[in-house]
Amino acid sequence: MLASRAAQPTTLARTLATNGCDEDRVWDEVETRLHLKRALRPNVLAIMRYGFTEMLNNAIEHSQAGRCAIRVTLGQSLVSFEIRDHGIGVFHSIASKLKLSDEEAALIELIKGRTTTMPEAHTGEGIFFTSRIGDDFTLKSHRIQIEWKRVKQDMFVSQPRLSVGTFVQFSIQRSARQTMEEVFGEFAPEHYDFQFQKTRVLVKLLQPDYVSRSEARRLLANLEKFREIVLDFRDVRSVGQGFADEVFRVFASRNPEIVLHSENASPAVMAMIRHVRRGASADSQKT
Repeated sequence: MLASRAAQPTTLARTLATNGCDEDRVWDEVETRLHLKRALRPNVLAIMRYGFTEMLNNAIEHSQAGRCAIRVTLGQSLVSFEIRDHGIGVFHSIASKLKLSDEEAALIELIKGRTTTMPEAHTGEGIFFTSRIGDDFTLKSHRIQIEWKRVKQDMFVSQPRLSVGTFVQFSIQRSARQTMEEVFGEFAPEHYDFQFQKTRVLVKLLQPDYVSRSEARRLLANLEKFREIVLDFRDVRSVGQGFADEVFRVFASRNPEIVLHSENASPAVMAMIRHVRRGASADSQKT
């Protein structure tokens, strides 16, 4: 054997009965069997623990599946996990319990954050933060797949072949420097008493062009629960006057306590946003 040959990844794979399963006990076994306290930096270990336990808890409490499969891999440069169940599917669960029109609508609510089907027991933060604390995150259910890429600070939606249940894949570089505190601090900052009061919505995930007020209302649904909203318009080609007016005049005037930002807008989109904001400013001066 060549001395320079890279060490092979170490993997722990298990199939678990969800009834009575405790995600913390499962993590403790993973941590012990793979010697993660010794192998990982404290910040990476904390991120792995949070992401794994949050996603496994979702499978236990929401999937309605009798069993789920886990796989955790410690590689030379990466540490990752996968969780798979054959239950009702995350987007179907949200759509049915929140009485949404379809699974695409559930996707939009999920990426806004603070969306949960069990508000008495959950905050709805798990998927939102797990998707952002690692380097790569994939969530796939039925015909919807979302991928978060930290290096690009961007999310992508695709339509794979039908896949029953829910599949989660998460990975982080063992050399990663980000911390839980940094990621949570962006959306739950000190000036909001460390509460999840700020969100960022990638507008392109709904569609690349916007025209109507109804499209604006779909985008804005349930965002009134936040105190600060960043609408990221990267890759959005155009917006109509009705859409922009509904967002930046009507919604803003109805919710004056909410700070509303726009980022990464093209010159054409930015011109329309400025146009309706100038109109809103003129109206306020008249009154």
